[in-house]
Amino acid sequence: MSDAAILTLKTMLANLDDAKKYQSLRDVMENLPAPDLAAVFEDLPPEKLPVLFRLCPKDLAAEIFAELTPETQQTLIDCLTDKELKVVVNDLFVDDATDLVEEMPANVVKRILAQADPATRRMINELLKYPEDSAGGVMTTEFMELRAGMTVAQAIDAIRKNGFDKETINNCYVTDSDRTLIGVVSLRALVLCREPDNEHIADMMDENVISVNTTTDQEDVSQLFEKYGFLAIPVVDNEKRLVGIVTIDDAISILQDEASEDIAKMNAIGPTDKPYFKQSMWDLYKSRAPWLLFLMVSSSFSSMVIRGYEDALAAVTVLTAYIPLLTDTGGNAGSQSTSTIIRGMALGDIEPKDLPRILWRECRAAILCGGTLAILNFAKLILLDGIAAPVAAVVCLTLICTVLLSQIIGGFLPVVAEKFHLDPAVMASPLITTIVDTTTLLIYFNIAKVLLNI
Repeated sequence: MSDAAILTLKTMLANLDDAKKYQSLRDVMENLPAPDLAAVFEDLPPEKLPVLFRLCPKDLAAEIFAELTPETQQTLIDCLTDKELKVVVNDLFVDDATDLVEEMPANVVKRILAQADPATRRMINELLKYPEDSAGGVMTTEFMELRAGMTVAQAIDAIRKNGFDKETINNCYVTDSDRTLIGVVSLRALVLCREPDNEHIADMMDENVISVNTTTDQEDVSQLFEKYGFLAIPVVDNEKRLVGIVTIDDAISILQDEASEDIAKMNAIGPTDKPYFKQSMWDLYKSRAPWLLFLMVSSSFSSMVIRGYEDALAAVTVLTAYIPLLTDTGGNAGSQSTSTIIRGMALGDIEPKDLPRILWRECRAAILCGGTLAILNFAKLILLDGIAAPVAAVVCLTLICTVLLSQIIGGFLPVVAEKFHLDPAVMASPLITTIVDTTTLLIYFNIAKVLLNI
Protein backbone atom coordinates (compact mmCIF):
# COMPACT_ATOMS: atom_id res chain seq x y z
CA MET A 1 0.00 0.00 0.00
CA SER A 2 1.27 3.47 -0.85
CA ASP A 3 0.51 6.19 1.68
CA ALA A 4 1.53 8.69 -0.98
CA ALA A 5 -1.16 7.28 -3.33
CA ILE A 6 -3.83 7.62 -0.64
CA LEU A 7 -2.73 11.18 0.07
CA THR A 8 -2.89 11.93 -3.66
CA LEU A 9 -6.39 10.45 -3.82
CA LYS A 10 -7.61 12.55 -0.90
CA THR A 11 -6.10 15.69 -2.46
CA MET A 12 -7.84 14.96 -5.77
CA LEU A 13 -11.14 14.36 -3.97
CA ALA A 14 -10.84 17.68 -2.18
CA ASN A 15 -10.56 19.44 -5.56
CA LEU A 16 -12.89 17.14 -7.47
CA ASP A 17 -15.51 19.76 -8.17
CA ASP A 18 -12.92 22.04 -9.68
CA ALA A 19 -10.52 19.69 -11.40
CA LYS A 20 -12.96 17.19 -12.91
CA LYS A 21 -10.06 14.79 -13.46
CA TYR A 22 -12.18 11.70 -13.18
CA GLN A 23 -9.93 9.46 -15.29
CA SER A 24 -6.88 10.36 -13.19
CA LEU A 25 -8.88 9.62 -10.08
CA ARG A 26 -9.90 6.24 -11.48
CA ASP A 27 -6.26 5.41 -12.33
CA VAL A 28 -5.17 6.16 -8.76
CA MET A 29 -7.95 4.02 -7.27
CA GLU A 30 -7.15 1.01 -9.47
CA ASN A 31 -3.71 0.81 -7.82
CA LEU A 32 -4.98 0.81 -4.23
CA PRO A 33 -6.26 -2.18 -2.22
CA ALA A 34 -9.97 -2.31 -1.45
CA PRO A 35 -9.59 -2.00 2.37
CA ASP A 36 -7.58 1.23 1.99
CA LEU A 37 -10.10 2.66 -0.44
CA ALA A 38 -12.91 1.70 1.96
CA ALA A 39 -11.18 3.74 4.68
CA VAL A 40 -11.14 6.73 2.31
CA PHE A 41 -14.84 6.19 1.54
CA GLU A 42 -15.67 6.26 5.25
CA ASP A 43 -14.30 9.81 5.50
CA LEU A 44 -16.21 11.14 2.49
CA PRO A 45 -19.29 13.35 2.80
CA PRO A 46 -22.45 11.48 1.68
CA GLU A 47 -22.84 13.48 -1.54
CA LYS A 48 -19.41 12.38 -2.82
CA LEU A 49 -19.85 8.68 -2.04
CA PRO A 50 -21.78 7.71 -5.20
CA VAL A 51 -19.52 9.85 -7.41
CA LEU A 52 -16.39 8.04 -6.31
CA PHE A 53 -18.09 4.64 -6.19
CA ARG A 54 -19.22 4.92 -9.82
CA LEU A 55 -15.64 5.54 -10.91
CA CYS A 56 -14.49 2.19 -9.52
CA PRO A 57 -14.22 -0.84 -11.82
CA LYS A 58 -17.03 -3.35 -11.19
CA ASP A 59 -14.99 -5.97 -9.30
CA LEU A 60 -13.18 -3.36 -7.21
CA ALA A 61 -16.48 -1.66 -6.36
CA ALA A 62 -17.87 -4.91 -4.92
CA GLU A 63 -14.72 -5.47 -2.84
CA ILE A 64 -14.86 -1.92 -1.47
CA PHE A 65 -18.56 -2.24 -0.68
CA ALA A 66 -17.93 -5.40 1.37
CA GLU A 67 -15.35 -3.53 3.49
CA LEU A 68 -17.60 -0.57 4.37
CA THR A 69 -19.42 -0.20 7.68
CA PRO A 70 -23.18 -0.94 7.60
CA GLU A 71 -23.97 2.77 8.03
CA THR A 72 -21.90 3.75 4.99
CA GLN A 73 -23.30 0.83 3.00
CA GLN A 74 -26.84 2.02 3.67
CA THR A 75 -25.95 5.59 2.69
CA LEU A 76 -24.46 4.33 -0.55
CA ILE A 77 -27.41 2.04 -1.32
CA ASP A 78 -29.77 4.98 -0.96
CA CYS A 79 -27.76 6.81 -3.63
CA LEU A 80 -27.51 3.93 -6.14
CA THR A 81 -29.99 3.14 -8.87
CA ASP A 82 -31.60 -0.30 -8.95
CA LYS A 83 -29.37 -1.25 -11.88
CA GLU A 84 -26.20 -0.23 -10.00
CA LEU A 85 -27.34 -2.00 -6.83
CA LYS A 86 -28.05 -5.17 -8.83
CA VAL A 87 -24.46 -5.20 -10.14
CA VAL A 88 -23.00 -4.72 -6.64
CA VAL A 89 -25.18 -7.35 -4.93
CA ASN A 90 -24.54 -10.01 -7.59
CA ASP A 91 -20.78 -9.35 -7.53
CA LEU A 92 -20.56 -9.81 -3.75
CA PHE A 93 -19.59 -13.19 -2.34
CA VAL A 94 -22.67 -14.82 -0.84
CA ASP A 95 -21.45 -14.59 2.75
CA ASP A 96 -20.83 -10.84 2.32
CA ALA A 97 -24.28 -10.41 0.74
CA THR A 98 -25.82 -12.30 3.66
CA ASP A 99 -24.02 -10.06 6.17
CA LEU A 100 -25.36 -7.06 4.28
CA VAL A 101 -28.93 -8.34 4.50
CA GLU A 102 -28.56 -9.02 8.23
CA GLU A 103 -27.33 -5.48 8.93
CA MET A 104 -29.80 -3.47 6.86
CA PRO A 105 -33.29 -2.23 7.81
CA ALA A 106 -36.29 -4.13 6.41
CA ASN A 107 -37.03 -1.65 3.64
CA VAL A 108 -33.42 -1.77 2.39
CA VAL A 109 -33.34 -5.58 2.62
CA LYS A 110 -36.45 -5.76 0.44
CA ARG A 111 -34.76 -3.65 -2.21
CA ILE A 112 -31.51 -5.68 -2.04
CA LEU A 113 -33.27 -9.02 -2.46
CA ALA A 114 -35.35 -7.63 -5.29
CA GLN A 115 -32.18 -6.81 -7.22
CA ALA A 116 -30.33 -10.07 -6.46
CA ASP A 117 -30.51 -12.76 -9.12
CA PRO A 118 -32.53 -15.89 -8.20
CA ALA A 119 -29.46 -18.04 -7.44
CA THR A 120 -27.93 -15.40 -5.16
CA ARG A 121 -31.26 -14.79 -3.44
CA ARG A 122 -31.71 -18.54 -2.85
CA MET A 123 -28.23 -18.89 -1.31
CA ILE A 124 -28.74 -15.81 0.90
CA ASN A 125 -32.02 -17.22 2.22
CA GLU A 126 -30.30 -20.56 2.84
CA LEU A 127 -27.56 -18.95 4.93
CA LEU A 128 -30.04 -16.83 6.87
CA LYS A 129 -31.58 -20.02 8.30
CA TYR A 130 -28.51 -20.66 10.45
CA PRO A 131 -27.79 -18.90 13.77
CA GLU A 132 -25.68 -15.79 13.26
CA ASP A 133 -22.87 -17.02 15.54
CA SER A 134 -22.64 -20.51 14.03
CA ALA A 135 -20.44 -21.94 11.27
CA GLY A 136 -23.49 -22.01 9.00
CA GLY A 137 -24.09 -18.33 9.63
CA VAL A 138 -20.58 -17.25 8.58
CA MET A 139 -19.81 -19.77 5.83
CA THR A 140 -19.87 -19.15 2.10
CA THR A 141 -21.38 -21.56 -0.39
CA GLU A 142 -18.92 -20.57 -3.13
CA PHE A 143 -16.28 -23.30 -2.97
CA MET A 144 -14.58 -25.58 -5.49
CA GLU A 145 -16.03 -29.09 -5.59
CA LEU A 146 -14.48 -32.09 -7.40
CA ARG A 147 -15.32 -35.76 -7.89
CA ALA A 148 -13.04 -38.62 -6.90
CA GLY A 149 -13.24 -40.22 -10.34
CA MET A 150 -11.86 -37.15 -12.14
CA THR A 151 -8.35 -37.18 -13.56
CA VAL A 152 -6.09 -34.32 -12.50
CA ALA A 153 -6.40 -32.83 -16.00
CA GLN A 154 -10.20 -32.87 -15.76
CA ALA A 155 -10.04 -31.31 -12.31
CA ILE A 156 -7.82 -28.46 -13.52
CA ASP A 157 -10.18 -27.86 -16.44
CA ALA A 158 -13.10 -27.70 -14.00
CA ILE A 159 -11.23 -25.19 -11.83
CA ARG A 160 -10.47 -23.03 -14.86
CA LYS A 161 -14.11 -23.13 -15.90
CA ASN A 162 -15.79 -22.60 -12.52
CA GLY A 163 -13.14 -21.10 -10.26
CA PHE A 164 -13.67 -17.43 -11.09
CA ASP A 165 -16.67 -17.04 -8.80
CA LYS A 166 -15.30 -19.14 -5.93
CA GLU A 167 -14.10 -17.53 -2.74
CA THR A 168 -10.96 -19.66 -2.79
CA ILE A 169 -9.55 -22.47 -4.93
CA ASN A 170 -6.46 -23.19 -2.83
CA ASN A 171 -8.22 -26.26 -1.47
CA CYS A 172 -10.73 -28.24 -3.54
CA TYR A 173 -13.18 -30.50 -1.77
CA VAL A 174 -13.98 -33.98 -3.04
CA THR A 175 -17.54 -35.23 -2.73
CA ASP A 176 -19.50 -38.27 -3.86
CA SER A 177 -22.79 -38.31 -5.77
CA ASP A 178 -24.71 -37.38 -2.57
CA ARG A 179 -22.34 -34.45 -1.93
CA THR A 180 -20.91 -36.25 1.10
CA LEU A 181 -17.45 -34.88 1.89
CA ILE A 182 -14.88 -37.63 1.30
CA GLY A 183 -11.59 -35.78 0.82
CA VAL A 184 -9.65 -32.64 0.05
CA VAL A 185 -6.91 -31.90 -2.47
CA SER A 186 -4.80 -28.77 -2.77
CA LEU A 187 -4.34 -26.77 -5.94
CA ARG A 188 -0.60 -27.09 -5.39
CA ALA A 189 -0.83 -30.88 -5.59
CA LEU A 190 -2.88 -30.67 -8.78
CA VAL A 191 -0.53 -28.24 -10.51
CA LEU A 192 2.58 -30.23 -9.57
CA CYS A 193 1.16 -33.58 -10.71
CA ARG A 194 3.45 -35.09 -13.37
CA GLU A 195 0.84 -37.28 -15.06
CA PRO A 196 -2.36 -35.22 -15.04
CA ASP A 197 -4.06 -37.39 -17.67
CA ASN A 198 -3.48 -40.66 -15.82
CA GLU A 199 -3.64 -39.81 -12.12
CA HIS A 200 -7.06 -39.58 -10.47
CA ILE A 201 -8.24 -37.33 -7.66
CA ALA A 202 -9.07 -40.41 -5.56
CA ASP A 203 -5.38 -41.39 -5.59
CA MET A 204 -4.05 -38.08 -4.30
CA MET A 205 -6.78 -36.63 -2.08
CA ASP A 206 -6.46 -36.52 1.70
CA GLU A 207 -9.34 -38.51 3.19
CA ASN A 208 -8.75 -37.25 6.74
CA VAL A 209 -10.64 -34.00 6.35
CA ILE A 210 -11.16 -31.78 9.37
CA SER A 211 -14.61 -30.24 9.08
CA VAL A 212 -17.20 -28.53 11.27
CA ASN A 213 -20.96 -28.83 11.52
CA THR A 214 -23.28 -26.01 10.49
CA THR A 215 -24.24 -25.53 14.16
CA THR A 216 -20.67 -25.34 15.48
CA ASP A 217 -20.05 -22.09 17.38
CA GLN A 218 -18.10 -19.59 15.29
CA GLU A 219 -15.53 -19.08 18.05
CA ASP A 220 -14.74 -22.81 18.03
CA VAL A 221 -14.32 -22.62 14.25
CA SER A 222 -11.87 -19.73 14.51
CA GLN A 223 -9.79 -21.69 17.03
CA LEU A 224 -9.38 -24.50 14.48
CA PHE A 225 -7.79 -22.02 12.08
CA GLU A 226 -5.32 -21.05 14.76
CA LYS A 227 -4.62 -24.66 15.70
CA TYR A 228 -4.13 -26.11 12.22
CA GLY A 229 -3.12 -23.06 10.17
CA PHE A 230 -5.89 -23.64 7.60
CA LEU A 231 -6.94 -21.15 4.93
CA ALA A 232 -10.44 -22.64 4.80
CA ILE A 233 -12.49 -25.21 6.73
CA PRO A 234 -15.36 -27.19 5.15
CA VAL A 235 -18.80 -27.05 6.76
CA VAL A 236 -21.06 -30.12 6.65
CA ASP A 237 -24.64 -30.77 7.72
CA ASN A 238 -25.83 -33.57 10.00
CA GLU A 239 -25.63 -36.07 7.11
CA LYS A 240 -21.98 -35.06 6.43
CA ARG A 241 -22.95 -33.37 3.17
CA LEU A 242 -20.72 -30.47 2.18
CA VAL A 243 -22.72 -27.23 2.32
CA GLY A 244 -20.06 -24.52 2.52
CA ILE A 245 -16.67 -23.36 3.75
CA VAL A 246 -15.42 -20.84 6.29
CA THR A 247 -12.41 -18.90 5.03
CA ILE A 248 -9.51 -17.35 6.93
CA ASP A 249 -10.76 -13.78 6.43
CA ASP A 250 -14.02 -14.74 8.15
CA ALA A 251 -12.05 -16.40 10.97
CA ILE A 252 -10.04 -13.22 11.53
CA SER A 253 -13.24 -11.17 11.66
CA ILE A 254 -14.70 -13.63 14.17
CA LEU A 255 -11.62 -13.39 16.40
CA GLN A 256 -11.73 -9.60 16.27
CA ASP A 257 -15.44 -9.53 17.12
CA GLU A 258 -15.05 -12.03 19.95
CA ALA A 259 -12.03 -10.14 21.34
CA SER A 260 -13.94 -6.84 21.21
CA GLU A 261 -16.90 -8.45 22.95
CA ASP A 262 -14.72 -9.96 25.67
CA ILE A 263 -12.86 -6.69 26.25
CA ALA A 264 -16.18 -4.88 26.61
CA LYS A 265 -17.54 -7.42 29.08
CA MET A 266 -14.29 -7.51 31.05
CA ASN A 267 -14.61 -3.76 31.54
CA ALA A 268 -18.33 -3.84 32.40
CA ILE A 269 -19.54 -2.40 29.09
CA GLY A 270 -22.31 -3.77 26.93
CA PRO A 271 -20.71 -5.13 23.70
CA THR A 272 -21.44 -3.40 20.40
CA ASP A 273 -20.18 -3.79 16.85
CA LYS A 274 -20.39 -0.07 16.07
CA PRO A 275 -17.20 2.06 15.91
CA TYR A 276 -16.86 4.55 18.77
CA PHE A 277 -17.72 7.65 16.76
CA LYS A 278 -20.67 5.88 15.11
CA GLN A 279 -22.31 5.32 18.50
CA SER A 280 -24.86 7.85 19.67
CA MET A 281 -24.95 9.17 23.22
CA TRP A 282 -27.91 6.86 23.81
CA ASP A 283 -25.83 3.86 22.65
CA LEU A 284 -23.00 4.80 25.04
CA TYR A 285 -25.49 5.29 27.86
CA LYS A 286 -27.17 1.91 27.29
CA SER A 287 -23.85 0.07 27.16
CA ARG A 288 -22.50 1.55 30.39
CA ALA A 289 -25.28 2.59 32.75
CA PRO A 290 -26.75 -0.88 33.55
CA TRP A 291 -23.37 -2.27 34.56
CA LEU A 292 -22.48 0.82 36.59
CA LEU A 293 -25.81 0.56 38.39
CA PHE A 294 -25.26 -3.13 39.11
CA LEU A 295 -21.73 -2.54 40.42
CA MET A 296 -22.88 0.42 42.51
CA VAL A 297 -25.56 -1.72 44.16
CA SER A 298 -23.01 -4.50 44.68
CA SER A 299 -20.58 -2.05 46.28
CA SER A 300 -23.20 -1.18 48.87
CA PHE A 301 -22.26 -4.43 50.63
CA SER A 302 -18.82 -2.93 51.31
CA SER A 303 -20.50 0.10 52.88
CA MET A 304 -22.61 -2.21 55.07
CA VAL A 305 -19.47 -4.00 56.29
CA ILE A 306 -17.78 -0.70 57.18
CA ARG A 307 -20.88 0.50 59.06
CA GLY A 308 -20.94 -2.78 60.95
CA TYR A 309 -17.41 -2.23 62.22
CA GLU A 310 -17.62 1.47 63.01
CA ASP A 311 -16.71 0.85 66.65
CA ALA A 312 -13.52 -0.97 65.66
CA LEU A 313 -12.56 1.84 63.28
CA ALA A 314 -13.26 4.43 65.98
CA ALA A 315 -11.00 2.55 68.42
CA VAL A 316 -8.09 2.25 65.98
CA THR A 317 -8.57 5.02 63.44
CA VAL A 318 -5.32 4.19 61.63
CA LEU A 319 -6.99 1.07 60.23
CA THR A 320 -9.08 3.27 57.91
CA ALA A 321 -5.99 4.57 56.12
CA TYR A 322 -5.07 1.12 54.79
CA ILE A 323 -8.46 0.10 53.45
CA PRO A 324 -7.68 1.41 49.90
CA LEU A 325 -4.33 -0.43 49.88
CA LEU A 326 -5.96 -3.74 50.75
CA THR A 327 -8.99 -3.48 48.45
CA ASP A 328 -6.93 -2.25 45.50
CA THR A 329 -4.37 -5.03 45.94
CA GLY A 330 -7.13 -7.62 46.20
CA GLY A 331 -8.86 -6.31 43.09
CA ASN A 332 -5.59 -6.27 41.12
CA ALA A 333 -4.69 -9.80 42.20
CA GLY A 334 -8.13 -11.09 41.26
CA SER A 335 -7.96 -9.36 37.88
CA GLN A 336 -4.57 -10.93 37.15
CA SER A 337 -5.89 -14.39 37.91
CA THR A 338 -9.14 -13.88 35.99
CA SER A 339 -7.41 -12.50 32.89
CA THR A 340 -4.98 -15.41 32.82
CA ILE A 341 -7.73 -18.00 33.14
CA ILE A 342 -10.05 -16.36 30.59
CA ARG A 343 -7.23 -16.15 28.05
CA GLY A 344 -6.32 -19.80 28.67
CA MET A 345 -9.95 -20.82 28.14
CA ALA A 346 -10.18 -18.73 24.95
CA LEU A 347 -7.11 -20.50 23.56
CA GLY A 348 -8.41 -23.93 24.55
CA ASP A 349 -5.60 -24.51 27.09
CA ILE A 350 -8.00 -24.65 30.05
CA GLU A 351 -11.22 -26.65 30.44
CA PRO A 352 -13.74 -26.82 33.31
CA LYS A 353 -12.35 -30.23 34.35
CA ASP A 354 -9.04 -28.50 35.15
CA LEU A 355 -10.57 -26.54 38.07
CA PRO A 356 -8.74 -28.47 40.88
CA ARG A 357 -5.39 -27.96 39.17
CA ILE A 358 -6.18 -24.28 38.61
CA LEU A 359 -7.06 -23.69 42.25
CA TRP A 360 -3.93 -25.50 43.46
CA ARG A 361 -1.70 -23.44 41.17
CA GLU A 362 -3.44 -20.18 42.10
CA CYS A 363 -3.08 -20.94 45.82
CA ARG A 364 0.67 -21.46 45.51
CA ALA A 365 1.12 -18.36 43.35
CA ALA A 366 -1.00 -16.33 45.77
CA ILE A 367 1.00 -17.39 48.83
CA LEU A 368 4.27 -16.44 47.10
CA CYS A 369 2.92 -13.09 45.85
CA GLY A 370 1.05 -12.28 49.06
CA GLY A 371 4.00 -13.25 51.24
CA THR A 372 6.35 -11.00 49.26
CA LEU A 373 3.95 -8.06 49.46
CA ALA A 374 3.36 -8.60 53.18
CA ILE A 375 7.07 -8.70 54.08
CA LEU A 376 7.87 -5.56 52.10
CA ASN A 377 4.78 -3.75 53.39
CA PHE A 378 5.53 -4.72 57.01
CA ALA A 379 8.98 -3.16 56.71
CA LYS A 380 7.47 0.01 55.18
CA LEU A 381 4.81 0.32 57.88
CA ILE A 382 7.35 -0.05 60.72
CA LEU A 383 10.26 1.93 59.27
CA LEU A 384 8.59 4.65 57.20
CA ASP A 385 5.05 5.02 58.53
CA GLY A 386 5.93 4.46 62.19
CA ILE A 387 2.99 2.14 62.73
CA ALA A 388 2.87 -0.10 65.78
CA ALA A 389 3.84 -3.71 65.09
CA PRO A 390 0.40 -5.20 65.98
CA VAL A 391 -1.39 -2.87 63.53
CA ALA A 392 1.24 -3.59 60.85
CA ALA A 393 0.71 -7.32 61.47
CA VAL A 394 -3.06 -6.90 60.96
CA VAL A 395 -2.54 -5.12 57.64
CA CYS A 396 0.03 -7.62 56.36
CA LEU A 397 -1.88 -10.74 57.41
CA THR A 398 -4.95 -9.30 55.70
CA LEU A 399 -2.80 -8.65 52.64
CA ILE A 400 -1.80 -12.33 52.42
CA CYS A 401 -5.37 -13.53 52.94
CA THR A 402 -6.73 -11.01 50.43
CA VAL A 403 -4.32 -12.01 47.67
CA LEU A 404 -5.00 -15.69 48.36
CA LEU A 405 -8.78 -15.27 48.34
CA SER A 406 -8.73 -12.95 45.31
CA GLN A 407 -6.74 -15.31 43.14
CA ILE A 408 -8.88 -18.28 44.16
CA ILE A 409 -12.05 -16.35 43.29
CA GLY A 410 -10.43 -15.07 40.09
CA GLY A 411 -9.57 -18.60 39.01
CA PHE A 412 -12.84 -20.14 40.17
CA LEU A 413 -15.57 -17.88 38.76
CA PRO A 414 -14.62 -17.94 35.02
CA VAL A 415 -14.40 -21.74 35.04
CA VAL A 416 -17.77 -22.05 36.76
CA ALA A 417 -19.25 -19.61 34.23
CA GLU A 418 -17.96 -21.75 31.37
CA LYS A 419 -19.34 -24.86 33.05
CA PHE A 420 -22.82 -23.31 33.05
CA HIS A 421 -22.43 -22.07 29.46
CA LEU A 422 -22.03 -18.42 30.45
CA ASP A 423 -19.44 -16.07 28.97
CA PRO A 424 -16.37 -16.19 31.30
CA ALA A 425 -15.57 -12.58 30.38
CA VAL A 426 -18.56 -11.47 32.48
CA MET A 427 -16.63 -12.68 35.55
CA ALA A 428 -13.79 -10.26 34.88
CA SER A 429 -12.29 -7.25 36.55
CA PRO A 430 -15.24 -5.11 37.76
CA LEU A 431 -17.28 -7.99 39.18
CA ILE A 432 -14.23 -9.64 40.78
CA THR A 433 -13.20 -6.31 42.32
CA THR A 434 -16.65 -5.77 43.82
CA ILE A 435 -16.69 -9.26 45.38
CA VAL A 436 -13.13 -8.95 46.65
CA ASP A 437 -13.73 -5.52 48.23
CA THR A 438 -16.44 -6.89 50.49
CA THR A 439 -14.57 -10.05 51.48
CA THR A 440 -11.35 -8.09 52.08
CA LEU A 441 -13.08 -5.77 54.55
CA LEU A 442 -14.59 -8.71 56.40
CA ILE A 443 -11.17 -10.37 56.70
CA TYR A 444 -9.50 -7.11 57.72
CA PHE A 445 -11.86 -6.22 60.52
CA ASN A 446 -12.06 -9.75 61.92
CA ILE A 447 -8.25 -10.08 62.04
CA ALA A 448 -8.13 -6.66 63.73
CA LYS A 449 -10.68 -7.79 66.35
CA VAL A 450 -8.61 -10.88 67.16
CA LEU A 451 -5.13 -9.30 67.22
CA LEU A 452 -6.02 -5.90 68.64
CA ASN A 453 -8.83 -6.97 70.97
CA ILE A 454 -11.23 -4.31 69.73
